[in-house]
Amino acid sequence: MDTVQHPSATWEAVSNGIVFYRRQQLYTLPGKLPNITDYLIAGCKNGGPIAFMRDTSKLVALGRGGPAFSKSQIQVYSPAGEGLLLFSWDQGRIVRFGWTFDERLVVLNEEGVYRLYDLQGDYQQFSLGNEAAELGIIDARIHENGLVALTGSLTLLEVKDWEGGRPLALANPGISEPPHSWAVIPPDQSISRHVEVLLSVDATILTVDTLESADQRVARGPFLHVSPSPNGKFLALLTFSGLLWVVSSDFQRELVVLDTATVGAEGPVNQVEWCGNDAVLVTWNDLASLILPSRDNLAGETLRYLYLGATFVVTEADGARVIGQDVCDFIQKVPASSVSIFRPGSTSSSAILFAAWESFVQRSPKADENIRSIRSDLAAAVNECIDAAGHEWDPHWQRKLLSAAKFGWGFLDLYNPTDFIAMGQALKVLNAVRFYEIGIPLTYSEYQYVSPAHLINRLTSRNLHLLAIRVSSFLSLKPDVVLKHWASVKIARSKSSAVDSEDDEVCRLIVDKFEKLGGGEVSYADIARRAWEVGRTGLATKLLDHETRASDQVPLLLTMKEDKLALVKAVDSGDTDLVYHVLLHLHKRLPLGSFFKLIEDGGDQLAPASKLLQVYAREQNREMLRDFYYSDDRRVESATLALDEAAQMTVRAKIPSVICNLQVTQDPHAVMTAVNAAEKFFSEDKDRPFEAKMMNESVRLLALQQQYEKDSDGKVKFFGQSVSETIRTCISNDMSKKADRIKSEFKVPDKRFWHLKLHTLTAMRDFGALDTFARSRRSPIGYEAFVKHLVEAGHLKEAASYVIRCDGPKRVGLYVLCEDWRAAGRECKERGDKKGMEQLRKSCPNALIARELDQLMASMK
Repeated sequence: MDTVQHPSATWEAVSNGIVFYRRQQLYTLPGKLPNITDYLIAGCKNGGPIAFMRDTSKLVALGRGGPAFSKSQIQVYSPAGEGLLLFSWDQGRIVRFGWTFDERLVVLNEEGVYRLYDLQGDYQQFSLGNEAAELGIIDARIHENGLVALTGSLTLLEVKDWEGGRPLALANPGISEPPHSWAVIPPDQSISRHVEVLLSVDATILTVDTLESADQRVARGPFLHVSPSPNGKFLALLTFSGLLWVVSSDFQRELVVLDTATVGAEGPVNQVEWCGNDAVLVTWNDLASLILPSRDNLAGETLRYLYLGATFVVTEADGARVIGQDVCDFIQKVPASSVSIFRPGSTSSSAILFAAWESFVQRSPKADENIRSIRSDLAAAVNECIDAAGHEWDPHWQRKLLSAAKFGWGFLDLYNPTDFIAMGQALKVLNAVRFYEIGIPLTYSEYQYVSPAHLINRLTSRNLHLLAIRVSSFLSLKPDVVLKHWASVKIARSKSSAVDSEDDEVCRLIVDKFEKLGGGEVSYADIARRAWEVGRTGLATKLLDHETRASDQVPLLLTMKEDKLALVKAVDSGDTDLVYHVLLHLHKRLPLGSFFKLIEDGGDQLAPASKLLQVYAREQNREMLRDFYYSDDRRVESATLALDEAAQMTVRAKIPSVICNLQVTQDPHAVMTAVNAAEKFFSEDKDRPFEAKMMNESVRLLALQQQYEKDSDGKVKFFGQSVSETIRTCISNDMSKKADRIKSEFKVPDKRFWHLKLHTLTAMRDFGALDTFARSRRSPIGYEAFVKHLVEAGHLKEAASYVIRCDGPKRVGLYVLCEDWRAAGRECKERGDKKGMEQLRKSCPNALIARELDQLMASMK
């Protein structure tokens, strides 16, 4: 016979036995908590911790049982009464404190300064701004993802998330005195998806959001308590006269109107909180009354729960956690799957399956009969048993329900066991974290909502690393978060006695643990950053040596000002973008000399970085490149850079302003200065005398070109041209003497000069000048060059006039080149070249020329 209490033994029926509520005792707390009456309390949802702070408005009797602490201290306990954190507050009067979704305690003072404490006592501090500090904060409401503060000028400020962002001013409610009570509906629970503030002002309720303040025009107020349901769809309002009014959040539908004096409690109401989304829990000293809507009347139905002394209620999504002086209970609506199985007299398929399994255990033949009776609904019955197991707190009944599900599963032809396996894993995890030493009384519904990863974060925040790593392994989750947190704690705890030998020991422990449990895939960068933040630079560097991803490694090295090591790691990674990132960061932060010295001292190891710097500087920052070459004593590179700049200035000056859409002003002095600089750099290198001489001649040529432009009043452009181009420009502008001077100054060979003048005059079609030039003296290039160039230019007639000046044996071929067949024939006749005449006859283009050649050939006989 079963000695364990049946699940339905603690049920209480409402709604004519259709709905049941139960009170589940989670933990006993004799003497673990301070007197609840004397303290301000904030409870964290989802089975989270409870924070206590002395209520300075109340006198505390000395010698009472339970822990005691000073006015300026805040104590955090687990729901099982185990102390988690104790810290002192020295930042002015506390206006409000509450919890975030990730179990950080938010403490806000009257000057608008708020801190977020984790369970290790570390905090981040932010402010609501100067205006809030000047006006003062008189009250606030904190929800999981933000807060709303009421300023001294009776305006509202909203903080979204917990990143320290600038507060947002809500619409002005237009009130002249603080509200009697107020509450906040978080954005994820409101219809508008913006935060909504409910203010009890006079007899009505004002709803305020970012856009407007609206009067809901209700006349039952003023209200002492305003409490929205977890889903934001309903409100529980308690008047000063003790009337409880439960209404929809749009005030269109009443659910309960109850005078709480009829409950039979004495004294003032302590809290009005929701038990899930279906009932309201009103508490007094020694009594908690559960009030829920009724189909029959607006007074609703009431369940009474007695306690010893005052209580504190934390609303959960599927119930309410009640912390008393000596007990922690969970009150909730019994889930439908549990009611279906355990309700006395139930004939549901899941209840019959459970009964069949019990008969099977007792070896009763009735098991087969029960299975046959629910054959068509067997799959649904199995699923319902699995779901009911998740909602039971006692492992004994969890095992029974899962065994019944497994028994029924055996009679199904096809069944996917995924849900069964997942439930078994979830229950094993939940039972572990519900244990009083851990103290996280999470329900299965909350576990599904917050996710296993969030639960693991909560365990690590309590330094329960062993349990967290086991849960991660059991659920096949990556252990990165746990290992990183463990390593951070390890580093923080060893910082006070840190020496080099201990750095090696701590690094070895961390690396061994990461390799063993993380499979070598855990990033060391975050841990190294933590080590650096606590002053362990040597340990941080050692840890970064084990980081395989340079993209994580290098930024931290830069932050640590390990400049050379960061650059070496970036170069070794082969990622040019990362190298550029380091170079630009160092160039911005370091003095220029130190920056260049760092690269130069790197030798071959940093040669790729040096080349990349030169590529970047050549395109983006030539001044830096010039300084870099100068600091490294690179004379040839400096000269080349100066020449390149001179060439670019010259090229830019030649571009028409219409094309480049800007006004280009040529600066001959700058070009000459650049070339002079190049000459200086080349002359300082004993292996570059030729280049130095060329630069000297270039300067002389530029000076001469500048003089020529001045002589022509700027009408003819010379500057930046080569020697040949300068000669060509002189010839084309009838400056023969200047061309001769250039030829003389720069020792231009006669052949080159004659070719230049031939080409230039031909391009000008100045054939008279060309003939005069040809007759001026004996041509050093001969006259065949004249013929061929004129033919190439298409001037055949002019070309033929120069053939007579060529050597005799070549004239026939040149006449043919000029297409003067008759002159070619006459030349053959004069030379008595009968064979040449025959070849002309064969290759002539038409019969007319052929007859003339025949006549010439005949006259040769």
